Amino acid sequence: MTARTEPQLDLIDVFKALANPVRLQVLSWLREPERHFPVAEGIADPHEAGVCVSHIQAKTGLAQSTVSSYMASLERAGLVRSTRIGKWTHYRRDEERIAAFVALLGRAL
Repeated sequence: MTARTEPQLDLIDVFKALANPVRLQVLSWLREPERHFPVAEGIADPHEAGVCVSHIQAKTGLAQSTVSSYMASLERAGLVRSTRIGKWTHYRRDEERIAAFVALLGRAL
């Protein structure tokens, strides 16, 4: 068995995060938060701070702990960033990291 190089490791982490259909769907929803979440009910700009985890939880219909786990997985893979506002955590896509992943994927395959 050969050791993986760092870019391969990054690709694998992203693939693992995206392997779950709900995580993939949430990442897609976060591309256009104003279209998929009740932005008027938010306390922050969804493009700047992100979407509150409670709104993501409500849309998925999953337990808050499950959604938090899913979002942590996406964050570890570098696909989203979190911002804490008061007692709430907001998530937004990390477009630079997503673009870097797409470019890396193009070079790796």
